[in-house]
Amino acid sequence: MGKHIVILGGGCAGTMTANRLCRTHDEDELRVTVVDQNDDHVYQPGLLFVPFGLAQPHHLVRSRPRQLHAGVDYKQARIDRVDLDARTVHLAGDIRLRYDVLVVATGAELLPEETEGLTGEGWGEKVLTFYDLPGAVGLHHALERFDGGRVVIDVADLPVKCPVAPLEFAFLADWYFQRCGVRDRVELTYATPLDGAFTKPVAAKALGGLLADKGIELVTEFTLGEVDGAGGRLVSYDDRELAFDLAVVVPLHGGAPYVGRSEGLGDELGFIPVDPHTLQHPDRPEVFAIGDAAGLPASKAGSVAHFEGEALVHNIGRFLAGQPLDASFDGHTNCFVETGFHKALLIDFNYDTEPLPGHFPGPLGLPLLKESHAGHLGKLAFEWLYWHSLLPGREVPGIGSAMPEHGKNHISA
Repeated sequence: MGKHIVILGGGCAGTMTANRLCRTHDEDELRVTVVDQNDDHVYQPGLLFVPFGLAQPHHLVRSRPRQLHAGVDYKQARIDRVDLDARTVHLAGDIRLRYDVLVVATGAELLPEETEGLTGEGWGEKVLTFYDLPGAVGLHHALERFDGGRVVIDVADLPVKCPVAPLEFAFLADWYFQRCGVRDRVELTYATPLDGAFTKPVAAKALGGLLADKGIELVTEFTLGEVDGAGGRLVSYDDRELAFDLAVVVPLHGGAPYVGRSEGLGDELGFIPVDPHTLQHPDRPEVFAIGDAAGLPASKAGSVAHFEGEALVHNIGRFLAGQPLDASFDGHTNCFVETGFHKALLIDFNYDTEPLPGHFPGPLGLPLLKESHAGHLGKLAFEWLYWHSLLPGREVPGIGSAMPEHGKNHISA
């Protein structure tokens, strides 16, 4: 029997990793087991569209094991803890899995109960989130009932999954209310703990300009401390208040609960510290992390997991062969930002290069940091690409894991 690779998490990152391993190694070399606590693989980028009636919830969910290569062993069970010294994963029902290599891919979890008042009065009615399927469906019903007032889109604190999604929600809300004929009766506010619309100067200027053009108020350095559902107030830690009739909140995020029960595995937020270029745990060389579960200075987004996957699978092979790892992951992130009215803009960046104007993946490609209908079509096409190319572990022709420099316009902020 070959070496046993145990992958915790059957979402985007875990599924891609398992399928890549099966594509690049023979079954007599490696045995791959994926563990997850349920059977529902949710296409998370689609959650953004559900509140606006642009995606049907049942179309976003597929069976986890059916996305896996035939050679992968899938176990549906709750993870209790990881014993790093014994190289053993303890599952509910007293099931134990020994591993030669452990890949943590259990993503990030929403922690709305960590914010005072968030899950109190008004939760699920006029205080909602679109970051999980029930919340997105509830928000769809809330928007159908909404005929005017103050809407606040608020990011409680960082890090969060898909950092551009709250901005996209604000842009789509502007479009939606115009389409419904009530935009003149709606005040839209976007509140963020950042000091601008985005993390990097050039992108922050472009995205902040779009907010201004669409009449969406931008409130910066607003870290959510309390939600007063009865009074319709969001209160920051520095006691600023935002009044709302409908609050769309992106809650605090943390790692999966079992991480906190596994001594030496994660950080104080439950994410897994790893080398930013090799994805290997600093203290446990046989442990790797990928996707939202990894404590990296990269965005928690599906494209990042895809780009990480190439480096991760390569380095697992090198580790098992006793070879030094390649520090090849550069933090590459690529995402379409839906801006409403059948347009989107594309951003592409890595650890060292911020989102810049230009074209991707080269001079003749899609425009960067500029609204276009082509960007919107790219956003829609990504769903097909996700199920049929990224999850099966296939490469996308012409798009490598390293960020392309060709086509970018290096300008001063």
